[in-house]
Amino acid sequence: MPKTRTVYVCDSCGNDSPKWEGRCPSCGEWNSMGEVSVDRGAVAGKRRSVFPVRDGSAPPATELSKVSTSTLPRLQVSSGEVNRVLGGGIVPGSMVLIAGDPGIGKSTLVLRMVSDVASRAGPAVFVTGEESMAQVKLRADRLGLSGRGVYMVHATGLSEVLERLEETKPALGVVDSIQTIYDDSLPSSAGSVAQIRECTRALMEWAKTSGVPLLLTGHVTKGGDIAGPRVLEHMVDVVLHLEGDQLSSWRLLRAVKNRYGSTNEVGVFEMAERGLTDVVDPSRAFLSERREGAVGSVAVVTLEGTRPLLVEVQALTSPSFLPAPRRVATGVELNRVLLVCAVLTRRAGISLAGQDVIVNVTGGLKIGEPAADLGIALAIVSSLRDVAVPAHLAAVGEIGLSGEVRGVPQLSRRIDEVARLGLQRCLVPRTREQAYRRREDGLDTVPLETVAQSLAAAIPREGRRSAGVTDPVFTGADGP
Repeated sequence: MPKTRTVYVCDSCGNDSPKWEGRCPSCGEWNSMGEVSVDRGAVAGKRRSVFPVRDGSAPPATELSKVSTSTLPRLQVSSGEVNRVLGGGIVPGSMVLIAGDPGIGKSTLVLRMVSDVASRAGPAVFVTGEESMAQVKLRADRLGLSGRGVYMVHATGLSEVLERLEETKPALGVVDSIQTIYDDSLPSSAGSVAQIRECTRALMEWAKTSGVPLLLTGHVTKGGDIAGPRVLEHMVDVVLHLEGDQLSSWRLLRAVKNRYGSTNEVGVFEMAERGLTDVVDPSRAFLSERREGAVGSVAVVTLEGTRPLLVEVQALTSPSFLPAPRRVATGVELNRVLLVCAVLTRRAGISLAGQDVIVNVTGGLKIGEPAADLGIALAIVSSLRDVAVPAHLAAVGEIGLSGEVRGVPQLSRRIDEVARLGLQRCLVPRTREQAYRRREDGLDTVPLETVAQSLAAAIPREGRRSAGVTDPVFTGADGP
């Protein structure tokens, strides 16, 4: 009898099948089944419990009210943004997975984190499987890190990694990256579905039994998903995504999964010469290069988790010589731009049939919520009429297909952020929430019901007359 057999494992959910199938019978993904050679003994070993039973007896049941959490002090790092995303720090015995595009700054971030823990809580182990120790030392010198208390291990074998972790007894362990670690008992190569699943299971078992937290870095696919089986994200305690445009200096650390805190927190960083630095006031930083009187520029209040951010949305319209005018969107969904253009044409009388429309969010940020619709509409009309929106004005609101301005979540928090930055006016949807009542800080909140009212309130009267605007939206009242 052969000692190995061939199975087909789904990259998305980890389901295995004895034969290849075009569509996974478990999760329904197409073309996700990959061939893997699995040892029979290893297959049987996969069904072991992560928490082994010791001395032949199971641990006694404990009432939840009597469980103590005083033995779980969180490990703090010097970055307040990282502590925010983690929910207050790193929990002992937890496993944190940090994923992101190549070159986005994952290794830089974990190297600073492990250096902070080594200087505060005790020795730390940095397992590097992709780079040599000399290459990591060069990065540490560039970041200005001394490296005291950080013990480097260049290894890819799982048994060697566990042996070094066990003999060092660190306060924190780092594995960079999980795709380079392999188990000798499995015949498949490193980075395969079976290797990632088994190596993660073994590392998590060691972390839980020893109480030492582990940081893992992971690769992502072309679609932006974490490489490896989907079960990898279910096994770890925290999943963090480091996002950003490589051509921009801004980085966002977003919690996708967090068993010890909220997933609504976002950390903002700037990639500088000394690595990732915290951005304490991101709204002011994103608007720092905004030029007063710029045509097609509007300040928009977006929400990243529970954190309101003011970003600059720019639009440019240009006469098109193509049968079908182009619509280009950077930083926002193209479908939202198409929706806004259609509403402006049909409900507000703004003709965009012969215009190329380009919308961009400055700084390389990405806005995924529809609350930026109103700002996009104002920026497009501002560029089309060559009239600047006042620099002291901000806008927030979702646009419906009937031309109405719909409410957005946490409106009061957004308005407070606008007032904190010293802006004078804010266009908001007219909702039942009394967030737009007269404020003591001097901010003038303008509640609106339709896109037509928004355009009339944002475009200065003298600008409309000088531009010779004859659209129906500009011939009536100036709005509220």
